Amino acid sequence: MGYREPTPIQAKAIPLVLMGRDVMGAAQTGTGKTAGFALPILQRLLPHANASASPARHPVRSLIIAPTRELADQIYVNVAEYARHTSLKSAVVFGGIDIKPQIAAMRAGCEILIATPGRLLDHVEQRTVNLSQVEIFVMDEADRMLDMGFLPDIQRIINLLPKSRQNLMFSATFSNDIRRLAQSFLNDPISVEVAARNAAADSVEQTVYRVDGLDAKRAAVAQLVRERGFSQVLVFTNTKIGASRLARLLERDGLNANAIHGDKTQQERLATLEAFKKGEIAILVATDVAARGLDIVELPAVINYDLPYSPEDYIHRIGRTGRAGASGVALSLMTGEDERLLAEIQKLLKRELPVQRISGAPEPSRRAAPRREDDSAAPPAPRPRREDDTPRARREPARAPRGKGPGAAVPGTSNDPFFFKPYEPDPSDATAAEPAPVQGAAAARKRGARPVPALLGGRKA
Repeated sequence: MGYREPTPIQAKAIPLVLMGRDVMGAAQTGTGKTAGFALPILQRLLPHANASASPARHPVRSLIIAPTRELADQIYVNVAEYARHTSLKSAVVFGGIDIKPQIAAMRAGCEILIATPGRLLDHVEQRTVNLSQVEIFVMDEADRMLDMGFLPDIQRIINLLPKSRQNLMFSATFSNDIRRLAQSFLNDPISVEVAARNAAADSVEQTVYRVDGLDAKRAAVAQLVRERGFSQVLVFTNTKIGASRLARLLERDGLNANAIHGDKTQQERLATLEAFKKGEIAILVATDVAARGLDIVELPAVINYDLPYSPEDYIHRIGRTGRAGASGVALSLMTGEDERLLAEIQKLLKRELPVQRISGAPEPSRRAAPRREDDSAAPPAPRPRREDDTPRARREPARAPRGKGPGAAVPGTSNDPFFFKPYEPDPSDATAAEPAPVQGAAAARKRGARPVPALLGGRKA
């Protein structure tokens, strides 16, 4: 795995988890929180490891809840790698994909289950998962789950777990709401904070660039990527449509870019993330769905195309770079309308960020017709005048006004006076124009009119 020394959060949390204590772990994003709870969990579950193929020998003993699909899949990849040389099984379930393969994995048995709240409850309702033997319960990125409205689902899940269990909460930030939630189900927890609350990593260079308007902001992204020579960069927007539009503009400007957001299918999102991790995509434009838990090795830079509405999201965004002590760059773009958002971020960080003016940003390139070799800066020669070319105001009308007979000749039409005459009916057709009586109506007159029923307004007999 390449681990030589534990990070501060790992050094403090792992011994407590091994002791069976409830833990609230707060650390900067990118400091190894996943290994801080996954490694001791595997150590504690090793006595239950067995090579039996029976699902009954592999009940769910550890449940890990994550707010997003991407974070759940990332935790699963890490846990599977940590447990590669053991007989412990792990599985992941999340929405957006077919549930049938997940049902098969649940029926095969697993000791460690990673899930998003909604899809886990789907399995509970279908009775494909049994949580009655869970010994260790983990909530990762708990503040994000509250922001996304998962609190009722979390409470339902907690009610399904055994009363006697170990509880762990790990996150980059802990708001007062999170602490109140922790008091409701944690048993005498030990708080572990290896950095100031809501702090960003010191190894990340943070700079804010002021731009004029939306067009200048789009051009500034391409300019910063080229001037700084970033091999890869993660760009954050606040809206899904904004992410797709920016990715298209960057591609039009000659940059290798793609977008990821909640409107794309889970297969598309996973494929795009995998391509970005492999270096096949240089610029990944994303909403905050990609801001939590994604471990991209040696990501050099993050650009905030839009300043986040929540200042806590700023910490999670820039935490994608400068991970595990490496250096990183976090650049943010702002217009005059973003002053309030910047003030809230600086208040949370308890420091002022340097604000610079970006100038000379090229306009986004637009596809134009290719210029021929003999083209020059001289104005184009005037086109030859046709015989019918006359000033627009002095041109004769194409046809005569109504009611005044045929007008001037119109190209492509007939000049026969017959087509300009008003309609005159033929006298010989007057008799033919009178409609013949309908046979059914004539027969009705012979029979006489039927009386109207009393219910329809007719007279009573």
